[in-house]
Amino acid sequence: MPARSVHQFALLIHHPVFLSAFFSWFIAQLLKAIINLVTKRYRSSRDLVTTFVWATGGMPSSHSCMVTALATSIGFTEGVNSALFIAMLCYALLTIRDALGVRRAAGTQARAINYLSHELETRFNIAPHRVKEVHGHTMAEVSVGVILGFFIAVAFSNL
Repeated sequence: MPARSVHQFALLIHHPVFLSAFFSWFIAQLLKAIINLVTKRYRSSRDLVTTFVWATGGMPSSHSCMVTALATSIGFTEGVNSALFIAMLCYALLTIRDALGVRRAAGTQARAINYLSHELETRFNIAPHRVKEVHGHTMAEVSVGVILGFFIAVAFSNL
């Protein structure tokens, strides 16, 4: 790898916007795994790692945490009057709205489809495949994610 590429990569991973985004996701997922470890019984360490890397839904919202950290850190680095901050703020609001509403609605529909599938199996001995039930976030999960993301961005933007 040429020296210029290494230097560019070093600049990327030391940039406050990158650090805010990465660590907001990492900390939110770590907290989610710890909360799930305390409240649920895992059968294996693999379940814990899967929760850390892939889990959606739950406390806190890593989506809300990351987009809030991105918007906040961009606000600090580029200014709140910049087009980039305004675009990121709109993206953050859209993502947070999606975490609260659209994913929850999809999960409700999936539960209804699975209920109907169960009825088909019970009444007519037809066994359709179950649909994955996506769990959206509650207002508390999103709020904690937003607050966490904001403070992580403030920390990295003021280093």
